Amino acid sequence: MSSLLYTRYELLRAFRSTRFFFFSLGFPLVMYFLLVGPNKDAELAGIPLPLYFMTGMAAWGSMIAVMSSGARIAGERAIGWNRQLRITPLPVPSYFRAKIITGYAMAGLTIVLLYVAGTSLGVRLTAGQWVRMTGLILIGLIPFAVLGILLGHLLSVDSLGPAMGGISAVFALFGGAWGPIASEGVMLTFAQALPSYWLVQAGKTALGGTGWPPEGWIVVAVWTAVLVPLAATVYRRDTARS
Repeated sequence: MSSLLYTRYELLRAFRSTRFFFFSLGFPLVMYFLLVGPNKDAELAGIPLPLYFMTGMAAWGSMIAVMSSGARIAGERAIGWNRQLRITPLPVPSYFRAKIITGYAMAGLTIVLLYVAGTSLGVRLTAGQWVRMTGLILIGLIPFAVLGILLGHLLSVDSLGPAMGGISAVFALFGGAWGPIASEGVMLTFAQALPSYWLVQAGKTALGGTGWPPEGWIVVAVWTAVLVPLAATVYRRDTARS
């Protein structure tokens, strides 16, 4: 099986998933209109409400999208599909690349739909601000893509759903996707140590015309640097068992 063919298969399988359309697209979109529709002229943390929650819901939905793509590995492990792939000419890097490309494609659709929703409720940014904000969101998703692969090799199909739901909810809550947790103190310090916080902050940096401060880049880089070897270790252990 060629890398291109496998990536195409992954994309088709992902976009035929009703679960993806509900959790990554439908639910964040409905939440956005419920939260912002009645109060579209208000502000939160100095940011217009439509922009704040557009970024928050895009962060939440895209986070679920990239994690769920990698986490589908658990289902493949259960039916022996990954063992079948290992006896084909498909290189291991191509296998994981397809997961990441699929996750980002799903996340991209989520982001675009939230942008359209935000525009309909009054979000107005320059082309440079849209590009800057989107770039930061895509970079901020890197550790979550790796986390999905880690969970896919670590958990069973039965435990994966609750774990994914709980983990994504914690990241979204403390990252400020549903509203800021704190403006100062220990809780703010804790939130700023999460990559989800910087996903949400992409909207604020777009307004200010600058990117993340060094702290944001460091947090995303550290989470990625920690998760990548963990995912590689779990993959090798899982491969050795099978």
